[in-house]
Amino acid sequence: MNESNEFKKRINGNIQYNVKQDKELFDLIEKADKIYNNNFLPITNFERAVFFSWGCTIGDCGFCYMSTQPKDKPPKETKRSMESIFAEFILSKNLGWDIGFFTGGIGVFNPDELNFMLKIINEITEEKIWLSVGPLSKPLLEKYKPYIKGVVGSTETINPMLHKKVCPSKPLKPYEIMFEHAKKLGLKKAMTFIVGMGESKEDLSLLIEFIRKYEIDKIHVYGLIPVNGTMFEGYKAPTKEEQAWWIANLRIIFPQLDIQCGVWDDRVDRISFLLKAGANSISKFKATKLFGTEIADEIEHQAAIAGRKFKGTLTKLPDIDWKKDIEKLSLSDESKKTIMYKLNLYLSKMKANKLKKEELIMIRTIQAENMIN
Repeated sequence: MNESNEFKKRINGNIQYNVKQDKELFDLIEKADKIYNNNFLPITNFERAVFFSWGCTIGDCGFCYMSTQPKDKPPKETKRSMESIFAEFILSKNLGWDIGFFTGGIGVFNPDELNFMLKIINEITEEKIWLSVGPLSKPLLEKYKPYIKGVVGSTETINPMLHKKVCPSKPLKPYEIMFEHAKKLGLKKAMTFIVGMGESKEDLSLLIEFIRKYEIDKIHVYGLIPVNGTMFEGYKAPTKEEQAWWIANLRIIFPQLDIQCGVWDDRVDRISFLLKAGANSISKFKATKLFGTEIADEIEHQAAIAGRKFKGTLTKLPDIDWKKDIEKLSLSDESKKTIMYKLNLYLSKMKANKLKKEELIMIRTIQAENMIN
């Protein structure tokens, strides 16, 4: 069997972890849950990854939607307006969402532009944030240090052969160097790991070694999203048991590691399972688009099932003066007006979602009463 066919078999599920809902897995999760509760409060929250662009100068990572963007469209043309970005940070702050990281396509904004945005974001959040913009040199880390708590390496997978296959133009070595610089500068270090791309249980030892070597503080454990147009189109998404297996093992080995579980809107029913496996927080949910919907309700419900208090909200808009956070920013009046306009677009959509949900509940109530009568 050639390498290409073997790879396709791995990622399409013919070579599996053989992880099932059996006693071994549940014993593992029970142990991980106890370790979590011994090291953290029984809370969880949603983490928002704020993107500044929808294109990338690399653009060939096999799992990423950015690889499906038109090749004749310059990545810099996919960047968002700064005002739109700032509006999203204001929204996230007031809804109690943590910022998973600020990210986007590599090379889309130049260092001065990025540093300016980080400064304004710091004025909004009043705290340092995680930054994920590819491997950064020591001088750039020093430049951004006043505004960032740490850097995220989009490592994706640690298996060297698999990494070469899915991220041909994004080697691990530059991230390893960045982590070494970050340590010397006193910055925190985070990494990403995607379950379902063809890794095996044996890769756990590689991941453990990597975390220990670079003293990783946080890991984002995602489940593969088989995006149309990528090499994974049509392939199976990993099960909740597979994603939980990685989370639980990491929790047991690293009791104080910050572990975030990434879930898509069609996988919210697995959240309680992943939290019980030892995850700290939740991400990947399309929170602005689905705010106030029944899916958002379910996320908060899943947290309760896992015995966690949900910090922040995905369902209720606060009654506040949204202009307050805008007025304090060191920006022109014109920029502030644009931010308010962008923010109102978000808020209008969220309010519409709530009204639509209330209408659906009313219709169901009437239908139920008619059936009884």
